[in-house]
Amino acid sequence: MSSPASQATHSAAGLLAASWGIVGVVLVLVDAATRLSKYMFEALSYEWSMLHWALFLANTGFMAYSEGYRGFQKSFAPRTVERALSLRSGVGWVNGLLAPFYCVGYFGAGKRTAKVVWIGTALIVGAVVLIRQVPQPWRGIIDAGVVIGLSWGIVSMCLITVAAIISGRSPTPVSAQSE
Repeated sequence: MSSPASQATHSAAGLLAASWGIVGVVLVLVDAATRLSKYMFEALSYEWSMLHWALFLANTGFMAYSEGYRGFQKSFAPRTVERALSLRSGVGWVNGLLAPFYCVGYFGAGKRTAKVVWIGTALIVGAVVLIRQVPQPWRGIIDAGVVIGLSWGIVSMCLITVAAIISGRSPTPVSAQSE
């Protein structure tokens, strides 16, 4: 049986791991949005036709809905926050050190979640490689949609984390509700 002092230390380690998990994921999202926004703003220095503007509006609207709302707000953010909060009750040193990766689901997740995370990561890496080849202003138009989605994700992650802490309840991703 553990002493109250070791339970307090364990609890502090769990809180630290949960915090590191959320902060680490948010920092990765902020870094990506910041780097891509450079190309978005660079594209604005080009002369745009009506086609450019139409695709810009269509892409940002589509990405706000698909990546921001459906991808981040309804699935990724609640799942990531739920996994981070699970670290509070007990954490091994590996999970604590690699908390952002644990929270996303690279390890310690069910088969379905792990499969989605690894395949999703491979698809993102592939898209990045391809989009780097696209000339301006088209690249900036594509990246604008990604920046909108990432920004939505950052805000969602922060709001869902605060709501979970205030309510004391863990968020449940939509995909988990239907399983």
